[in-house]
Amino acid sequence: MLYCSTRGDKQLYTAARAVLRGLARDGGLFVPSDPLPTIALEPLASLGYIERAAAIIQPFLEEFSFAEIETMLQRAYGGANFSHPSIAPLHRLNDDLFLLELWHGPTSAFKDMALQFLPQLLTGAAAKTGENATPVILTATSGDTGKAALEGFCDVPGTRVIVFYPEEGVSIIQQRQMATQEGSNVHVAAVRGNFDDAQAGVKALFADRALADELSRRGFKLSSANSINWGRLLPQIVYYFSAYLDLQNSGLINHGEKINFVVPTGNFGNILAAYYAARMGLPVKKLICAANRNNVLTEFFNTGLYNRNRPFYRTISPSMDILVSSNLERLLFELAGRNPAQVKEWIRFLQEKGAYRVEHDTVKVMAEMFWSGWADDDETIAAIRNTYGEYRYLLDPHTAVGKAVHEKYRALTGDHAKTVIAATASPFKFAESVARAVLPPAQIAGRSAFELLPLLAQSTGMSIPAPLQKLDRLPVRHRTVINKNEIRRGVLDFLGLN
Repeated sequence: MLYCSTRGDKQLYTAARAVLRGLARDGGLFVPSDPLPTIALEPLASLGYIERAAAIIQPFLEEFSFAEIETMLQRAYGGANFSHPSIAPLHRLNDDLFLLELWHGPTSAFKDMALQFLPQLLTGAAAKTGENATPVILTATSGDTGKAALEGFCDVPGTRVIVFYPEEGVSIIQQRQMATQEGSNVHVAAVRGNFDDAQAGVKALFADRALADELSRRGFKLSSANSINWGRLLPQIVYYFSAYLDLQNSGLINHGEKINFVVPTGNFGNILAAYYAARMGLPVKKLICAANRNNVLTEFFNTGLYNRNRPFYRTISPSMDILVSSNLERLLFELAGRNPAQVKEWIRFLQEKGAYRVEHDTVKVMAEMFWSGWADDDETIAAIRNTYGEYRYLLDPHTAVGKAVHEKYRALTGDHAKTVIAATASPFKFAESVARAVLPPAQIAGRSAFELLPLLAQSTGMSIPAPLQKLDRLPVRHRTVINKNEIRRGVLDFLGLN
């Protein structure tokens, strides 16, 4: 299978070269140029997660043997990397509603599902292509991607990883996870601004030909751990298939029965993976795109207008505080009939005017698969409180947005199809918000997030994930803070090229 750019670059790339580049030369995102494979469910039903992943991923990575892919997956998900034997287990809230727990990896967030695999794929791709330049994994994060990238690439031979995060746009626990990261090849910087500022700065570097030439002369090559990299997105397709098969194996759905997936959404990568799964034969009735107060995607799906010209809100679900959802470009490419000229026009309007509008017929096509709603912080807190009160189960604020939006969806549509909500992070990563939802105010007053961790565990009977247990006692190793126009210089400084 070869890969093309959403913006029309005539050159086709093998999977290995697409993964190594991260972003196409014209600034577009890589997508398969061939039709997506159809995945037969029955042969996968009796397999474990790693075996299912190998079968689903292999058609996209034709340069790699099945044995090579299995080896990469074993290194990613095997051993002690994940604390649950099922890797991505389902938790049953009631007969119709299930949580797909994607946070049992080394950083307690769903990004581990992809970023434990990507380093294996990237080093394998370098070997396949004979690439000798040192890959520089350049990453903008709204919270969870950064730590997952740092953890995944930490001390991987022949790589460098550089992470930029918004200085005041992540939780204190997310920030401390990044600031305490060990590793001789890792660099972290806070950016004065929001996630969109960090992401725009990083994407600009991929389009900087002069920088690429300079890095090449010095033996470096940029790549990405964000979901703009196809190698980041690909393994996320797997867990939607796996969740469906687990439901089927448990007798909770019939073979071929369509179900809904609810996905808390910011940069649109996680729900796009679900869309690809549906295109590959997964029986999906509706994909419910759950947004927080930064509801640019909800407006888009409901009206066809994508408009970033709006207030930016810092919410208690910070990983979703995004106004420019990069992965939406891949969906636009499909909606436009794979017409890159139309995609480029929409992106030009977004860059120049901050907004674009798709035609009414496109809105109708989107509505066949997608539904979108949003929840504010008060509704998010209520969802955490009510879920714990009814089921004795703690949600993190992002997953709680998903549950709140799902309740709105059911109330408005009357659709009671069985539904899986993507649970994107451990609730302990957002201890302050979760504690505010489930504990008395007097009990939490004046306590820091780290003081609330054991209090939450004691009060709820849940265990603090191992990666978070001693986080406040680790030495802070990364203290760099830069302006958003200093990202290029920061990369050169980190690489010792200034």
